[in-house]
Formats: sequence, structure tokens, C-alpha cells
Amino acid sequence: MTTFLCSAILFDLDGVLANSTQAVGRAWRRWAEENGVEPEKVEAIMHGRRTVEIVRMVAPHLDAEAEADKIERRGVDDDGRDGVVVMPGAAELLQSLPLDRWAIVTSGTRLVATSRLRLTGLPVPDVLVPADDVVQGKPHPEPYLKAALLLAVNPEECLVVEDAPAGIQSAHAGGMKAIGITSTYPESELKEADAVIHAMTQIRVRAQGEGLRVDV
Repeated sequence: MTTFLCSAILFDLDGVLANSTQAVGRAWRRWAEENGVEPEKVEAIMHGRRTVEIVRMVAPHLDAEAEADKIERRGVDDDGRDGVVVMPGAAELLQSLPLDRWAIVTSGTRLVATSRLRLTGLPVPDVLVPADDVVQGKPHPEPYLKAALLLAVNPEECLVVEDAPAGIQSAHAGGMKAIGITSTYPESELKEADAVIHAMTQIRVRAQGEGLRVDV
């Protein structure tokens, strides 16, 4: 068992709190086929990064912002068809946390994030940092540092839960500890995390002094 002491927990959304793999994958494959991009190139980098940055990486000749908007809107449409679901244990974990002690930091836009939270019935937190609220996305530390600022918590007192290497790198770059969950990548690709779990049900949180004790 690994124990972390922190003041706040920052969660990625897709692959951590919500399972939207089918919708995301289909939206990207459709876009890749329409634009002559090898789907495998997209699939290799599409987790944990902002849509606009993925487009820039695989199709620099296109208008990245326009294409990203198209992909995000298709993803929202597909969410309802696929029935995006809550990751086991996620709802119970969020319910156990004070509202001012957690946030969601996602590489999706606010439109996508709020849509998925609505579909899954998960609460919209007081602090939500989506892709359109930052200049630089993960693996840059800006998204997680902004969440810490909005929560009024020192970055080094934050614990991050992530499913992608880019997100773990973002957390560490911001001076935070990170738990990796093997919902999207195998454990071998999450080795930079400070601890690795296979399900959200493995996280146990309780109050300790003015902070939180997290056991995994």
C-alpha cells in the first residue's frame, strides 16, 4: 500500500472518472479517414492531449482550431449514442470529498467535459479546467497549476489521478504527485507515476488534520 498526504485531489476526466473510449476513438478514426491521416498515428498520441494539439501534430497543413472543433462536436454527439459510463468507484469517491478539495483537469473542451459529466450523472466541480481555459495543454504543467491556483492550494500539496503518460508528466512538471490508472495504457507505460492502480475502487480517502490521507 502507498499513502499520500495532500490538500486536494485533481482528476483527469476521460479514462479516470468517465469511460468514453468508443466515442473518442470513433470520432478520431472518422476524422483521420476523411483527411488522409493514418488512424494509427492518431491513436498513438490521442490520449491525454488537447484535440487541437493532436491535429497540429498529425496534420499541420490543416486549420487546427477548426478541425478540433469539428472533432469535439462529433465526440459529444457520439457520447449519447455510446452511453458514456462512470468508471467504477468514481462517483462514490467524489461524493466522499469536500467540494473545495477536488477538481477536474481535462484535455477536452468545456463543452465535452460538461456533456460527459451530465451523461454520467457525475457532479460538475467548483473547479473545472478544460482545454479551452489554458494556453498550453498536458504534458505542460499549466492545466494542473491552474487548478491548484483556483483551489487556493499549493501545487506540491495536490495529488493527481491520471490515465495517460502526458498527464502524469504534466503533474510532475507542476511539482505534484501522480497516481496512474491502467484504464487506457498498460502499467508499463505509466511507470513515471508515483503509484499505479487498476481501478478507482482501489483509492481510499479520509480526512487527516486539515488535509486528506489517500491510500492506494
